Amino acid sequence: MKSHAEPLPPTNQIEFTLARDNGTLLVTLTSADGMNRLTRPKVIALTEEIRDLAQHSPASPLILSGHHNFSVGADLNEIAALTGPEAYAFSAIGQALMHAIANHLAPVIAAIEGHCMGGGLDLALACHRRVAAPHAVFGHRGAALGLITGWGGTQRLPRLIGKAQALELFVAAEKVTAHRALEIGLVDAIAENPVAQARRLLQLPARASWPSATAQ
Repeated sequence: MKSHAEPLPPTNQIEFTLARDNGTLLVTLTSADGMNRLTRPKVIALTEEIRDLAQHSPASPLILSGHHNFSVGADLNEIAALTGPEAYAFSAIGQALMHAIANHLAPVIAAIEGHCMGGGLDLALACHRRVAAPHAVFGHRGAALGLITGWGGTQRLPRLIGKAQALELFVAAEKVTAHRALEIGLVDAIAENPVAQARRLLQLPARASWPSATAQ
């Protein structure tokens, strides 16, 4: 397991940090521009880290956050350069990450600030609970670019907020504010400090019975 609170290998494509506080693990996505794009190397590294945590710290709750923004999703320049077979493989890599998070034995909470878009929203949907800052913005704008997610969002989002609301997000490709996200059930709470609120949620006795409702 990587050292706590230390960046992983010094490549700007796979930056994130891991810290432990009173039994809770905090994974924070980082990048030079604060957009925290889910590049292929970053997705692979995150998947390996989550699997490592599942093996060595299966009972430890996990908070997933991002520095400045949660994540704006995949790198569109990277996607544009993919061949058909490469795009299929990239979809499978992303699905593996979402599966690892959704099936983590301990509760996983997404603490969301800034933009949570595209693949970043898929990442949040794979978590068991979501807490947003008041300024957080959500969206799946792939339709405006002729794209559709291959990372499980088309399955998890309708299960969470209903088919009609999910179609609106996917087809209209509109951005959703944190307060609207709370209204439609996309997030569970709004807090000025999402990470602190996530820690408070993890102290509740009921958290032991949290289902992995979006696991499949």
